Amino acid sequence: MPRDIIILECTEAKAEGKPTSRYTSTRNKKSLNTPGRLEKIKYNPFLRRRTLHRELR
Repeated sequence: MPRDIIILECTEAKAEGKPTSRYTSTRNKKSLNTPGRLEKIKYNPFLRRRTLHRELR
């Protein structure tokens, strides 16, 4: 399969002392456009706003 299942975790929640939100997503294994960790802006229900979520490894 050319796609991996990844977990995205909030980067701003730890600094504020709130629980982190996590999302699952997929990424293309063979993509040359994203060689590093994937970053997406997703909604964090604990902070009640959209925050940056980064891929866990």
